[in-house]
Amino acid sequence: MGNGTLLWHRPLRHNHKRHAISAGVIAGFAMDCYENGILSQADLDGIDAHFGNSEALIQLLEKMGKREGIGDILAEGVRIAGKKIGKGAEKLAQHIKGLEVTGYDLRCLKTAALGFAVSFRGADHNRHGAYAFDVKGKVDRLKAEKGRGKMVRDMEDTYALIDSFIVCKFSRGTYYKELADMAKLYNLVTGIDITPEELKKSGERINTIARLINIREGLGRKDDTLPWKVMNMPIPDEGPVKGAFVSQEELDLLLDDYYESRGWTLEGVPTAEKLKEIGMDELLGIVEGKQGA
Repeated sequence: MGNGTLLWHRPLRHNHKRHAISAGVIAGFAMDCYENGILSQADLDGIDAHFGNSEALIQLLEKMGKREGIGDILAEGVRIAGKKIGKGAEKLAQHIKGLEVTGYDLRCLKTAALGFAVSFRGADHNRHGAYAFDVKGKVDRLKAEKGRGKMVRDMEDTYALIDSFIVCKFSRGTYYKELADMAKLYNLVTGIDITPEELKKSGERINTIARLINIREGLGRKDDTLPWKVMNMPIPDEGPVKGAFVSQEELDLLLDDYYESRGWTLEGVPTAEKLKEIGMDELLGIVEGKQGA
């Protein structure tokens, strides 16, 4: 590791919390299918899977764990299960890039919606933490507007640095000067001098290489999207967020703003200029021919 340079990738770790989140979303998906007549009680091996039936939840989880009956399909996750079940089940599958959505209603959290949509890993709140801007009231959570892209970008880069330091993610928000404090800690622990500016660039490099890996595997702007229900089923409940949803026009505005803030093309491809700027020239081959894709 050279002076002032962090590893581009974050360490791989088992994430049991993520597994629990996905399992809950899958069970909820099965119940949604049941209540919408897509899955019958017979399809569910006799389980009365209406919302609120806690016993049904336990039964579904057990079947998934043992891959018995309907559990064998559900254990594949909502994206694959939705395709296998068919009959409109795909529209009820709460996922982004195949990963189940964490328990936030993105219809009324527009900054979070952007963070989830562009996350290279899919619907993982731990890649961006953008829901904090909405729930803390720092922005109008029901409005999509320019400026949210930079907010998501900066938070993503900070999260990437925290992961690379291999410290608790909940340390976020405890750094009074954030990058300056993180650079000081890095210097004290490693003995390697690094400035806040160099540290910021390291966070950008981490997220850029993650994007490049996705591009190499065929992912692009089309995959930076949201679940069908988030974009087509307004919140029905009485209250301050009734009627909220994320329209395609709003999502497009947010994506354009995010890509621009990162110095990428409107298709979400890092430009050759950007890669040279952050010292990643050796990876130019991944974006060749895709700049105007």
